Amino acid sequence: MKIGIATENNHVSEHFGHCEKFTIYEVENNLVKSKQFLSNPGHQPGFLPKYLHEQGINIIISGGMGGGAIQLFNEKSIQIVTGAKGNADDVINNFIKGNLQSSQTVCDKHEHHDDYGGHE
Repeated sequence: MKIGIATENNHVSEHFGHCEKFTIYEVENNLVKSKQFLSNPGHQPGFLPKYLHEQGINIIISGGMGGGAIQLFNEKSIQIVTGAKGNADDVINNFIKGNLQSSQTVCDKHEHHDDYGGHE
């Protein structure tokens, strides 16, 4: 399974679409097998959910996310975990142990509306 964490300076980004990069963890049998970094190619409406799906990502972890992006990830059967904070390596370990719960919080600030082609 591939888990992507929206990161900024190796910490979970508050908003996934504006992150510096994605830290991608390959997890097998509850162990991290590999870790790689994927630069954020840019904040374009509807692009990132499709792009990350093409990279084989099964789960996205972020501090927050807009409703349009959530809808697009749901359409691609990619699990979303929002409300995460802290160092990305600590967050992935907590997720694997079952100690990370999604806040289900949707970013609804004006600057995030319709960022991913979603509805306001």
